[in-house]
This record gives sequence, C-alpha cells and structure tokens, in this order.
Amino acid sequence: MGCNACLVGNLQFEIKVEGKRNLAIYPEVVHHMDRNGDLLQAHGDALVVREAGMRDFLDFCRDHMESDKVFFRLDDEEWRPLAEAEDILESQWIDEVILNELVTCHAQPILDAEGGIYAYEMLARFYREDGSMIYPGEIFGAARERDRLYALDRICRMAAVRASTFTDKKVFINFIPTSIYSPEFCLKSTTMLADRLGVNPDRLVFEVVETENVEDTDHLKRILAFYKEKGFRYALDDVGEGYSTLELLSDLQPHYMKLDMKYVQGVAVDTQKQQTASAFLAEAKRLGSVPLAEGIETEEDFKWLKEKGYQLFQGYLFGKPAPIGGVVVE
Repeated sequence: MGCNACLVGNLQFEIKVEGKRNLAIYPEVVHHMDRNGDLLQAHGDALVVREAGMRDFLDFCRDHMESDKVFFRLDDEEWRPLAEAEDILESQWIDEVILNELVTCHAQPILDAEGGIYAYEMLARFYREDGSMIYPGEIFGAARERDRLYALDRICRMAAVRASTFTDKKVFINFIPTSIYSPEFCLKSTTMLADRLGVNPDRLVFEVVETENVEDTDHLKRILAFYKEKGFRYALDDVGEGYSTLELLSDLQPHYMKLDMKYVQGVAVDTQKQQTASAFLAEAKRLGSVPLAEGIETEEDFKWLKEKGYQLFQGYLFGKPAPIGGVVVE
C-alpha cells in the first residue's frame, strides 16, 4: 500500500475478514467493490479499498456481516477493530485544512534575564474554510486518526519558517519527531524554504514536542543531527524529573532545555518544585544548554528562577501568543 501520511488524498483501507459467515459473503464484497471502482487490490481473505468504498462497506457490514470479525488497517500498522474506522472517516475534514494550508502562526515572546526579547515561539493556529478556529488538541487528534501527522507537522513547520521573517530575533519552531519518516527527505523542504527566504539557520530553533513521549531515541538523534548539520539549533520541550535518563540528555546535547511549566508555576513557594528546578538547572549547565523556564505567570516565580540562574523566560507574565501583526518587536 502507499503511504497515507505523505500524500493528502483519499485513504486506502486494507480490510481482513474472519469467520465462516463473513468468508462466505467475501467474494460478493470483492465483486461489488470492483464493480463500483473502489477495489484497489484483493488477496486471500483481505482486500484494499478506497475511502468511499470503506464508507459503503461499513453500512453493508452492519446489516449482513459479523462486524466483530472484520478488521482494518492503514498502511502496515496493526490490525484494528472495524468499529474504529468510523472515527477515521469522520476526521476527513482535516484533509481540507492541510491541502489548503489553513494555518497561521501566533508568536509568544521569550525574554532574557534583563527583560529584553531574546526570541519568539511560533504557535500554530488552525482555521476551517468558514473562518472558525480549530483547537490544536482537536486537529492533532484527527491527524493521528487519519495518519496525517507528517502532513500536518510539515505545513506547521513551513508556516513558522515563513513567519520568522517578521523579526530578526531567534524563532522557536515546534515539531513532532514521530511524524518524520526520514530527516533527509521529510525536512528537505524546510531547509530549502529557509534558504530561499534568506533566513539564517542560526536563528531557527526546532523544538521537540512531547519530549518525554519519544520512544525511538535513535530516530530522534538522526533528526537532531540533521538539523545541527544544516546550522539550525534545537530545544527539548517539557523537560522535568520524569525525563528518561541523564545519559540520553548527554547524547542529545540540546542547545536549549525548557523546564516543564508544572515545575515552574508555584516554584517560589513549593520546595519540591524548587528541587526539580535546581536539578534541571545544574544539568543544563553541565551540558552547556541554555535553561529556559516556560509557563511563568507571576513575578514571584520569575524572580526566584532568575535569582537561581535561569537565562530565558516565557509565559503569560510577559505576553500571550498573538498574531504576527499584533506582536511588538524590540
């Protein structure tokens, strides 16, 4: 089967049937799909159909087959119960967002210890064609359902690189490492765009989203090595006491480390959070990484972190994410 994630179009569903009753009906299903032009492939007790065919098959299966003995998958992932296909079909709206690149960037300032703007983090905001906003949690959930993480992550990265031209400060750009198949291929368009726009690679900081959920660390190392080779910087997001191992941090050698906001908010009065923040700071210094505290909302927390030696600060205390046109550039 083709890669559903790399090309945004109708999905291809592979269907497998089990059980005497289902297998008896199976030849008629194949014939029907073929007659309607929805059949892409048939082999043994499995077939590959277009998305339109999958919708039709779901209706037929409810009436005439034992649904609990029918399974599907996208690409070569694990087989899943047929009932889960409904959520994927209902998430088709995300294809419109990706194809039409209905994404814009809001910028949130990152300050240095003197209160000057050191950088901006670009945060994606999504819209439907009617102009209504789509919340990030909703759209990334739909992307996972339809195997669109790569395509969605790509348009977000490209939008952020384009938006970086509004300032001469550094720009932090989020990316999801699990969405990238091969850094040499998947990130090529990003590097080419930065070059075409004349953006100095040193200004772009690619920030690993969901750092603590990364399981394939070798894959992440390949991605970060690619960015480093091209002259970009990279940051690890949401680092805290639950982060896997100090050895892994040493291997990754991040240019920036962002302390998870759950250890930032209230740190001025919470001794346990203070211990985590202090240990984080010591590790950042050992690695030569710049420590950044995110999610700061009070002067008390800012003062405590600043006095301890944190170098960069981000949070609503200094500014909420705002459209590029509404951001004050220093």
